[in-house]
Amino acid sequence: QVQLVESGGGLVQPGGSLRLSCAASGSIFSINAMAWYRQAPGKQRELVAHITSGGSTNYADSVKGRFTISRDNAKNTVYLQMNSLKPEDTAVYSCTIKYKDSKLPGLFDNWGQGTQVTVSS
Repeated sequence: QVQLVESGGGLVQPGGSLRLSCAASGSIFSINAMAWYRQAPGKQRELVAHITSGGSTNYADSVKGRFTISRDNAKNTVYLQMNSLKPEDTAVYSCTIKYKDSKLPGLFDNWGQGTQVTVSS
C-alpha cells in the first residue's frame, strides 16, 4: 500500500507564493517520475510540472519562470514552489508518482488526494 500526502495549499493574494509538498510512503522500492497536476472548476486536468529520477524537469508554458518542481529522494517527497501567483492558478493541485513497488513487479502510478490553491485578493 502506497500513500501520498499533500500539504501547503491555501488562500494567497495575487503575486504571492506557496510551497506544496507531497510525501509518499508505503511499499516503495524506488520512484521514477514525480509530477504535479491541477484542475480548475469546469476545466480539464492539466500537467503543471514533471521531474524525473535524474532531476530533469519540464513545465507547462503557463507556469514557466514562476513555478519550480524539486524532489528529495531520501524523503520520497516532491515539492512545488509557486511564485508570482495569479488568479488563473486557482485550482486543486494533485501530485502523482510512478514507482517500483518493493513487493510487486512492475511500475505503478499513485495519486494524492489534492490540495486547494486559491489566488484571490
